[in-house]
Amino acid sequence: MSDAQGVAQARLAVERMLRDDEFTRWLGASVVSVEPGRCTLEMTVRPEMINGFGLCHGGVIYSLADSALAFASNSRGRIAVSIDTSLSIPASAAEGDTIRAVAHEIDRGEKIGHYSVSVMKSNGELVGLFKGTVYVTTKPVV
Repeated sequence: MSDAQGVAQARLAVERMLRDDEFTRWLGASVVSVEPGRCTLEMTVRPEMINGFGLCHGGVIYSLADSALAFASNSRGRIAVSIDTSLSIPASAAEGDTIRAVAHEIDRGEKIGHYSVSVMKSNGELVGLFKGTVYVTTKPVV
């Protein structure tokens, strides 16, 4: 498959997933870029995403990273589902901050893939480091 075909397949897979992904739409996340094994999403932290300490709830950071993982891991055209994930939060985000999740494939075999997702504020400060392992099925995304 050529690079152009791979990118076209990745975009088609993400478009298909987004069609029914109410949660990613609720987050307000938009796709910045997608290619085989990679995806970048961006969103703005809204008032209802703030916890009792006035900071972005960690679940929001997790959710953005998880959506980026889903799109990156399914971008090769076969349905992949997460089987293990973790998140470290080295700094906080606040209401009004734009945060960006950059997911990339570390390695991918026939059945298992490993991904890393960095979540950063627009000033480049890291607010989340997410790791995910996926199981790759034989079923096509589209």
